[in-house]
Amino acid sequence: MPPTASSSAGRQVDPLFLALPLRRLAAAALDRARQLGVSHADFRMERVRSASWRLRDAKPAGSSDSLQLGFAVRVVLDGAWGFAAGVDLTEQAAAQVAEQAVAVARLSARISKAAGGGDLVELADEPVHQDATWISAYEINPFDVPDAEKTGLLADWSSRLLAADGVSHVDATLLTVQENKFYADTAGTMTTQQRIRLLPSLEAVAVDDRTGAFESMRTLAPPAGRGWEYLGGTGWDWAGELARIPEYLAEKVKAPSVQPGRYDLVIDPTNLWLTIHESIGHATELDRALGYEAAYAGTSFATFDQLGVLRYGSDSMHVTGDRTAEHGLATIGYDDEGVATQSWDLIRDGILTGYQLDRRMAKSKGLGRSNGCAFADSPGHVPVQRMANVSLQPAAAGPDTAELWAGVENGLYLVGDRSWSIDMQRYNFQFTAQRAYAIKNGELAGQVKDFAYQATTTDFWRSMKAVGGPQTYLLAGAFNCGKAQPGQIAAVSHGCPSALFEQVNILNTQQEAAH
Repeated sequence: MPPTASSSAGRQVDPLFLALPLRRLAAAALDRARQLGVSHADFRMERVRSASWRLRDAKPAGSSDSLQLGFAVRVVLDGAWGFAAGVDLTEQAAAQVAEQAVAVARLSARISKAAGGGDLVELADEPVHQDATWISAYEINPFDVPDAEKTGLLADWSSRLLAADGVSHVDATLLTVQENKFYADTAGTMTTQQRIRLLPSLEAVAVDDRTGAFESMRTLAPPAGRGWEYLGGTGWDWAGELARIPEYLAEKVKAPSVQPGRYDLVIDPTNLWLTIHESIGHATELDRALGYEAAYAGTSFATFDQLGVLRYGSDSMHVTGDRTAEHGLATIGYDDEGVATQSWDLIRDGILTGYQLDRRMAKSKGLGRSNGCAFADSPGHVPVQRMANVSLQPAAAGPDTAELWAGVENGLYLVGDRSWSIDMQRYNFQFTAQRAYAIKNGELAGQVKDFAYQATTTDFWRSMKAVGGPQTYLLAGAFNCGKAQPGQIAAVSHGCPSALFEQVNILNTQQEAAH
């Protein structure tokens, strides 16, 4: 189903973007591409504004405000891609960029033919979306809020933490992005979009003046496709979390080092989202499974021949790809190939059932329509297959988090993401957390530290004994997922409930470092 008109109810696309000669430039580029005989051409105009603020101990430590503006033309000619980009916003320049893209396609076709040929570029069919507008779900555009109000709020929150016993330093950051895109292609699709996202974070540090040892504790509030209202309490209890951080930090400073061994783990969604990102999100990108990312960030153990066969995890494992989730960082109305975004299964009952696709891969592998995963992070970059909001679904009548650990005799409850490592096939991994609580006979027994959980992707997900109910579900994520050459950065969310895993290997990181 295409995005509904209600997606933009009560909000308007930035007038500065609409004032650009979007349709004239698109018409000039697409008309010239048609004259040169392409089988497909698309035009994409982007205006991306990014701003950040940093405070150290409640005092300003830096800020930035940048703007990217430009357009790109992509074509298919003689079964080959061509791409070019420009910044001169005239019709003549748009036509010239189209000519450059066609020249690239012709050269690519000749090189491919001289090398013995290869798969011709063909695109999966997509319905035409005429003059469609989509705006993300937010109430207050953060770029409409005075900078003094932003830094004032961060300074106030920092001061609250600094006033607590045991807190030596506080770092505060806020990142905000407004992304506008206009897309048109030779099939007749034309879309205009605007999305807002932000990432607020505060980290308290405790330093032992005698030894120099330190520990830190960061807010768990995830980045979100929301507006300034998020920092006012919509979607997150900021006041409550800031009040508890000094207590968590003080307990962590005094916590004993973990005993290595095998433990049952109850993993909070504030930690599990990152394991989903690395071991499922990247592994189910079809370009990786086909070997396209081998030179940069790796391939995938979940190869195409495993579709419908691979036992990825336990029967309770249901994972979806979703470009439509409200407030998701990868949520959009239409992707950068004019595909209306969707939700679909990647893993069902523990079995690999789908991949993330763009139009070329969908066509070449006979998978029908693309599921809308083509994305470019700037007007100067070509769209590549990028991650959807990949999420583990909760059990409809599942337990809450406390009920999950109530049945554990010897385990750990892990909260908050921290460091991670995974191999190039997304198979062998190691993750840490901000906090780990010992579980003894069904009850929490205080924090431990110096821990990491280690497994292979399939062993880990097959050990999942239970997933929590919707009341434990959280949509978390990151602003900085990297991929492709030249490198591109994308924001993506991952939802999940709390979940119980049996007999996972726990390392003592201090002992490992000593070795």
